[in-house]
Amino acid sequence: MMNSIFGKRKTPAELLRENKRMLDKSIREIERERQGLQTQEKKLINEIKKTAKQGQMGAVKVMAKDLIRTRHQIEKFYKLKSQLQGVSLRIQTLKSTQAMGEAMKGVTKAMGQMNRQMNLPSLQKIMQEFERQNEKMEMVSEVMGDAIDDALEGDEEEEETEDLVSQVLDEIGIDINQEVKHQNFSYQLLTYQCYKSGLTEPIYSKP
Repeated sequence: MMNSIFGKRKTPAELLRENKRMLDKSIREIERERQGLQTQEKKLINEIKKTAKQGQMGAVKVMAKDLIRTRHQIEKFYKLKSQLQGVSLRIQTLKSTQAMGEAMKGVTKAMGQMNRQMNLPSLQKIMQEFERQNEKMEMVSEVMGDAIDDALEGDEEEEETEDLVSQVLDEIGIDINQEVKHQNFSYQLLTYQCYKSGLTEPIYSKP
């Protein structure tokens, strides 16, 4: 009420942020108190040991009661800190939920604006044109691919044939290069013999 009269009213996010800040401050103060009590606990334990060695059992009992109360208080601080951390976590969850709600609100608003600006008939026409052009491109690519395959098929078959012949000749121990040289020499020899005999052509064709 005072905020609305004398100043700007705080938003839920601002209120959550302030409360979380107060909780975090309280948690830090509790932690400091607990650490102080733990330091006091260690001092009491040392005093109890020292007094017990001196045989002052009455003082030992008094200090033992103080030690028990100190430990109980430390335990209470642990529980209180845990409770405050739980509340702080719930506040953080609320902040995150609110932030997500604001984000969804903005996204929903933007989506509504986009839907209002979108021309559905025009979009459908664009998609139809895209499908038509895509089909045409696929058809052209397929035709070109077939043409390239046909052009290269002969070369590939010839190469495969030569490789297969070379493999077979290697398996039976024949060097094709030596065979070609031998055939060329035989042809040249036969040509010379025909020439000496008065013939103009050999009796078989050159390999």
